[in-house]
Amino acid sequence: MKRAIVVGASSGIGMEVARLLRDNGWTVGVAARRIDMLSEFDFNAKIDVNDDDSESKLLDLIDRVGGMDLYFHCSGIGHQNRQLEEEIEVQTVKTNCLGFTRMVGAAYRYFSSHGGGHIAVISSIAGTKGLGPAPSYSASKSFQGIYIQALEQLSNRNHLNIHFTDIRPGFVATALIDDGQSYPLVLDKHSVAEDIVRSVIKQRHRRVIDWRWRVITRLWRLVPNIIWRHLPL
Repeated sequence: MKRAIVVGASSGIGMEVARLLRDNGWTVGVAARRIDMLSEFDFNAKIDVNDDDSESKLLDLIDRVGGMDLYFHCSGIGHQNRQLEEEIEVQTVKTNCLGFTRMVGAAYRYFSSHGGGHIAVISSIAGTKGLGPAPSYSASKSFQGIYIQALEQLSNRNHLNIHFTDIRPGFVATALIDDGQSYPLVLDKHSVAEDIVRSVIKQRHRRVIDWRWRVITRLWRLVPNIIWRHLPL
């Protein structure tokens, strides 16, 4: 039986993915800051990725589950911040970069000493280019994609059996974008979760969800920086 740990599972995509994995026969351990939201799962833990003891709590959850074949990281925050408020920028970097590095690094170290495994993370289409309305968010999502790309190279160099999947959804109808702002082409969270689980099972390296966002992000990459920096997003 396959065993998965889902971090950031209290709502939204994380919760949907955890449920789908469980319904597909996986043994699932879930973690989030709000443990009261995790009661439907047999194995759960209160973990804040920004706490110094988060790695030890993750390892304890893995032990209770009986091991780990998949680490799925869905923990993150994001805001539009056109006024560049310091607290928003700093907290976003803290959670999406430092907390991300702490937890994904812990999973990597676990798999490197336990015969391998699979690390899948939710980054975002926002990491494709720098987005003026959300500077720290788009930068942190770019960081995440580059980080697991580097880990995959490191894993291959050291002949470790660790697979990586970078999931890049467009805007998804979750609490993350429930901020009164307008977002285009919003995706259904259950459909996104189904796509994620399929992508993990197929061990895809990178998956942009959905086809419309795949087209859009390809076009973004073609826009010269001299033009991009002047776009009124």
